[in-house]
Amino acid sequence: MSIMKTLMGASLLAISAASVSAEDVAITGGTAFTDGGKGKVENATVLIHDGKIQSVTAGGEVPAGYRSVDASGKWVTVGFMAAGTNLGLMDVGLSGNINDARASDAKNGIGLEVAYAFNPATTIIPNTRIEGVTRAVTGFSTSKDMWRGQSAVIALAGDNMIVREHAVLSIDMDEGAASSNGGSRAALWDSVITKLEESRPNGDDDKKDDDKKDKKPKYDSAKAALDRLFAGEMPLLVEVERKADILNVIKLKERFGIDVVITAGGEAWMVADELAAAKIPVVIDPMRNLPEDFDTLGQTGAAAGRLAAAGVKVAFLAPDTHNTRLVAQSAGNAVAMGMAWEDAMDALTVNAAEIFGVADSYGKLEAGKDADVVVWTGDPLELMTTADAVFIRGEEVPLVSRQTKLRDRYMDLPRSPAYVK
Repeated sequence: MSIMKTLMGASLLAISAASVSAEDVAITGGTAFTDGGKGKVENATVLIHDGKIQSVTAGGEVPAGYRSVDASGKWVTVGFMAAGTNLGLMDVGLSGNINDARASDAKNGIGLEVAYAFNPATTIIPNTRIEGVTRAVTGFSTSKDMWRGQSAVIALAGDNMIVREHAVLSIDMDEGAASSNGGSRAALWDSVITKLEESRPNGDDDKKDDDKKDKKPKYDSAKAALDRLFAGEMPLLVEVERKADILNVIKLKERFGIDVVITAGGEAWMVADELAAAKIPVVIDPMRNLPEDFDTLGQTGAAAGRLAAAGVKVAFLAPDTHNTRLVAQSAGNAVAMGMAWEDAMDALTVNAAEIFGVADSYGKLEAGKDADVVVWTGDPLELMTTADAVFIRGEEVPLVSRQTKLRDRYMDLPRSPAYVK
């Protein structure tokens, strides 16, 4: 009987938790953008039901049982998504603790998976989501060779935060990678092309000798990752900077017929037309504005705008993991450097969703999508705008982090009379 009571109690707790997270909400009176920087709806009523967007209408009525959130005079958008982070894989970089984003001694860089290292309790995540960033791509920074494993897409709150486990297979092909992998780009590219040729499906995989059919196959995580790549289940995310190397990446896509995404891309704008024709997206940090080395002599803060104007699908890298929350500020700088506001908003939402394979559930304010919704005090790309309410998969997230707690703790700290003037 006691076991039954325990089970019933657990079931009731689960039902209660589900009902809390599945609260019905109506966000009313704001200016909503349903499709990145497009789909403007004045005096919008955004209905959230069971963690999903139910509808977005102009001046719509609030059904009975829905909690109303007044967004009058405010803006409503999809929660933003940042790429190029180590969220959940690190905390304080110099703490002496393990930094799971680094796998410098890993012998199998291709097979690395975020799920085995991800920590949803990291304090960086609340710091990030209260600024309106509700999704992120997280992955590894280094491994023993040029391969950096499989990055994941995460939601920044709730249960099961990893929403796409194998989002991209990452590889470093810049000057630094060439230096540590053969000492020349020729050696680096030879190694990569040889690996991909060896892994290319040839149609004979099912034709096994009779004496091998009964043997249990040995699991190979690298092979599993490359099988996903060649099956079109995830793209190859190539970190590369200079124009000549980017042109080689375009040839790589043509040779193997795989999906490819450029990241970093200091000189990508110089081959924008070629990238658009090859349908290769670019994930860029718009704050990079000056040459940093011989790989980035053509780097400019106008790059994001030039790429988007040429028809390249653009998404944004976070400045760094601890400052992922500033990705909207980076987008604002891209606009200041010539990018259309609508394109910058697309880069933070719908483009990122499409590039990283989560567009079926996230990226727009439309019926059936996850309710990642942010109510802003104004234009979200303006420096002084703040997030007034944040919903992640339909659950309103308290705008509280370790940073806000420290702020509140010391804001009115009593001081000794000797220091009071």
